[in-house]
Amino acid sequence: MSAKRPTESDTFDYTPEESLEELRVLARSAGARVIDAVSQSRIAPDSATLIGAGKLEELCAQVKAQNADVVLFDEDLSPTQQRNLERALQVKVVDRTQLILDIFASRARTREGQLQVELAQLQYMLPRLAGRGISMTRQGGGIGTRGPGETQLESDRRRINKRVARLKEDIENVRGSRKVQRRLRQAVPLATVALVGYTNAGKSTLFNRLTGAGVLADAKMFATLDPTVRAITLPSNRRVLMSDTVGFIRSLPTTLVNAFRATLEEVVEASVLLHVIDASSHHAAQQTAHVRSVLEEIGADATRQVLVWNKMDQIDLSELPAGVVPVSALKGTGFDGLLAAIDRALPNDPVSLAHFRLPVADGASLHVLHQYGKVLNQEFGEEFCEVKAEVPESIQKRLAQFVIEAGD
Repeated sequence: MSAKRPTESDTFDYTPEESLEELRVLARSAGARVIDAVSQSRIAPDSATLIGAGKLEELCAQVKAQNADVVLFDEDLSPTQQRNLERALQVKVVDRTQLILDIFASRARTREGQLQVELAQLQYMLPRLAGRGISMTRQGGGIGTRGPGETQLESDRRRINKRVARLKEDIENVRGSRKVQRRLRQAVPLATVALVGYTNAGKSTLFNRLTGAGVLADAKMFATLDPTVRAITLPSNRRVLMSDTVGFIRSLPTTLVNAFRATLEEVVEASVLLHVIDASSHHAAQQTAHVRSVLEEIGADATRQVLVWNKMDQIDLSELPAGVVPVSALKGTGFDGLLAAIDRALPNDPVSLAHFRLPVADGASLHVLHQYGKVLNQEFGEEFCEVKAEVPESIQKRLAQFVIEAGD
């Protein structure tokens, strides 16, 4: 159900049909079977039901005739509107935010993701507790008039608030663990490249092609929630870490943006962002602008971006804007240009040949050379191991005490 209010400036400029189509995709991603769709245009939303008495009566008839058990709204409903709609329709009513939360809840796999989704769900639920038990008695104004319904309501609020506090504490612990992991990664200064973009733009397919990670990639929205990090080697022989992240969507619930800040730290800390755009979408420009607004909200708008036009096999390449890298993640084309673009965008860390003399007992430094450089020759003696390798400048600085000759 869509009840759009006309505005002078709509960032996405979706037609009602296109907006409902996105809602259909969300519904299918949540496991629902869509029976019908209805739209309405109003000068102003109805404060009680969003859609007004006449449209509500029409909707009631459709729900009964088609034996529907859920009505989805492509709008955020107030607690009062949701309660009034459920009373009138006698079925479950779900708004856009609740639908997205449900999808996130079904997709989160890691402990971190599950904690973040539960926090967002409880924050959404809190203002909607009042009035759920309409048959329960209400609080009175004096001693002896406190009803069991309101007592239960207060108990629910206390329980949820206590759980919210515990979840925030647990998420902070996760954030601390991620900081430790990040510090370990930064001990060897590898740059990080994060994939961002509108949901279903093809980020996970591109990530799998680049890294061979096997991350879930399908046509459902939010197929990837939990960040995955893998190392890749660029044409310059530099190794970088690449991370896949959750896709953005218009009207992304604020509770989710707040709850997923720990996950989005991978984006904030990245050296370069690969902004993946579905070039075949009629709303590619608006989706790009929306992703940029979310990046600004989380403090990542100043990070250097590489604009990647995915699904190049479905577009006219003669219309390609300057500075955009065309690829087809599905067919695996355009990757040489993409890797070269990442190389150009990364902070300068040139690779050169160096000769190292390492103590035989220093296996850790030898491992660094093998992991982050290209070892050309290695000879072991009684006390030392001599290694010739092509390594980034940052690695040479890290192992400067063992360099006996550089720049060969």
